[in-house]
Amino acid sequence: MRITLDFADVSRFINAMSGTAAYAEWIAVDWGTSNLRAWAMRDGEPMMEASRLDKGMGALTPDQFEPALLEMVEPWLGGAKMTIVACGMVGARQGWAEAPYAAVPCPPVGAGTVKAPVTDPRLDVIILSGLSQISPPDVMRGEETQIAGYLAGDPDFDGILCLPGTHTKWVQISAGEVVSFRTYMTGELFALISKQSVLRHSMDEGWEEDAFLAAVRDGMADPQALAGRFFGIRAGGLVGEAIPGAAKARLSGLLIGAELAAAKPYWLGQRIVLLGDGRLAGLYSRALSAEGAAPETADVTHATLTGLTAAYEKLKEAT
Repeated sequence: MRITLDFADVSRFINAMSGTAAYAEWIAVDWGTSNLRAWAMRDGEPMMEASRLDKGMGALTPDQFEPALLEMVEPWLGGAKMTIVACGMVGARQGWAEAPYAAVPCPPVGAGTVKAPVTDPRLDVIILSGLSQISPPDVMRGEETQIAGYLAGDPDFDGILCLPGTHTKWVQISAGEVVSFRTYMTGELFALISKQSVLRHSMDEGWEEDAFLAAVRDGMADPQALAGRFFGIRAGGLVGEAIPGAAKARLSGLLIGAELAAAKPYWLGQRIVLLGDGRLAGLYSRALSAEGAAPETADVTHATLTGLTAAYEKLKEAT
């Protein structure tokens, strides 16, 4: 017989076995469009973590946020009011409570917060503000907390932070402030084109690195030809000999190359830190390196927790 325990069951089991409650001092939350992550924090360190892919902002109505949060963090709550500091799309207009944007140039966090409406008296949910830019128009939510976390460890940083993702951010940092930033929908375009366009018939498993780097060069050199090069991926598989993984690698390379061409004023000749984990950050690193840059990489989860912790400490000082 197989017994399946959810997160709450595991927490209660640990509490029962240890004889002590795993109550948090406070709770850190990163609540995005598709994912919810929470950490029970004590003495400045996470003691437990939980995540749910099906509890992101995009899947919830405003009245569902509190139950979704309680489902994950209730084992960490005691009888007293618990401070919960949240960043990300939870503060969007379609989220739990809209947190106002702070206009750049400004420090990444600290310009404003909003309290989420709750019915459970144990919850004190504070949502951090995002950042906005008037010209060209741009916004971010969640990334500002990651930026603050990175700067906490490198307060004298002067250069460019690149945050690869569905909507990749290029951020200019100087004197501890976000000076300007630009968002590129490269990740979302890749998902749409690879899964919903005619190119979905050409996508296969595997990865052809030479095809990726060649496509980065093509996207950089001739971004206006992108639409034609996209169809060339499909046509090449029909009239030529398809190389496993080449189509996917070429589509990714063309899109990232075109992004690098557009973002060149940000990264050319600058210190660049890729604030991201895993495969996508690796793609950006190799693409930038092929163009003569020397990108560094920092852990985005560590930056998120450090940024949320810095926000929590500021909130404590203000009370």
